[in-house]
Amino acid sequence: MKQNNRHYKFSEVLTIINGRNQRKVEDVNGCFPIYGSGGIMGWANDFICPENTIVIGRKGSINNPIFVNQKFWNVDTAFGLVANPSLLLPKYLYYFCVSFNFEALNTTVTIPSLTKANLLNVDIPVPSIKEQEEIVSLLDHLVSLSNTRRIQLQKLDALASSRFVEMFGDPIENPRKWEIHCLSDYIVFLTSGSRGWSQFFSDSGEYFITIKNVKNGRLDLENVQFVVPPNNAEALRTKVQEGDLLVSITADLGRTAVVSKDVADYGAYINQHLSCIRLNRQILEPFYVASFLESDAGKRQFDAKNQSAVKAGLNFNSIKSLRIPVPPLSLQQDFIAFIEQLDKSKVTIRKSIEKLEILYKALLQEYFG
Repeated sequence: MKQNNRHYKFSEVLTIINGRNQRKVEDVNGCFPIYGSGGIMGWANDFICPENTIVIGRKGSINNPIFVNQKFWNVDTAFGLVANPSLLLPKYLYYFCVSFNFEALNTTVTIPSLTKANLLNVDIPVPSIKEQEEIVSLLDHLVSLSNTRRIQLQKLDALASSRFVEMFGDPIENPRKWEIHCLSDYIVFLTSGSRGWSQFFSDSGEYFITIKNVKNGRLDLENVQFVVPPNNAEALRTKVQEGDLLVSITADLGRTAVVSKDVADYGAYINQHLSCIRLNRQILEPFYVASFLESDAGKRQFDAKNQSAVKAGLNFNSIKSLRIPVPPLSLQQDFIAFIEQLDKSKVTIRKSIEKLEILYKALLQEYFG
């Protein structure tokens, strides 16, 4: 795709609309969204910006452009960028803004801020309208494909939840009349993480697992911290094993994850906001327990057992007294086999999303530099 390399200043190809305080126009029944730098903040009975305007933060989130295809009100911490349609397609302007580092224009050392004067001086490559249309069409297509893949992931998560109910019944009502036991009946080992790990943080080493890595029965290691652990009893106590059930015991109570073989083989430790539960797997599969605890039935128990009205927290007695329906082990294993098949599909979809994102970023770099 050949591009015209002519460049313009923002001042030559767009208009910047200042935001205003929304207090006088706020209306829960209004038909115009109120936008700040982070997205929709409410609704208004009037508007400032026309359709197909790009929102750029004046303060705060200044590197988060938003394309808005309807009339809207922008607050005083957000600019509206309106393209001159004879020179610039609004969506082309949006993709340029996505690629541009507005942080480089930051005028403060505290709250990130942009000035109108600095914005108007931004340099933008402007090929012909036909070339802009081709660029927008290709980038829109990649974004649409990526969004479709993400919807597929959401549907697979919903399918996992519905399969749980299908196999075991509603976890609150327990219509299959499974025997209910305290989790303590099946706990082989129970511990929590410890403090003071920051001195052992490293760019490599073994995994250091925190609440952010624990969700929906699985470990998310995308932003995991690494540690070089000390050779002492405290570190050994907090080192997890394959099949261990991890549960958050502070802040967002009841998030769970089951430690996989590859994580255990690599080496992993937990911090003080997580508990590690080792179960009798002859009766209870940890992923079944994780799925139950992440359900509404589990969340109700965590809410009831919260030990503080100010700061969320669970102690060992609270964990041991969690009540779990215990279906036949074979049925638990059938559920896990189903989930494993779903996970294979998820891996394929995630790889597709990664490839699309790589291509998307490469094209942004090619078109806008």
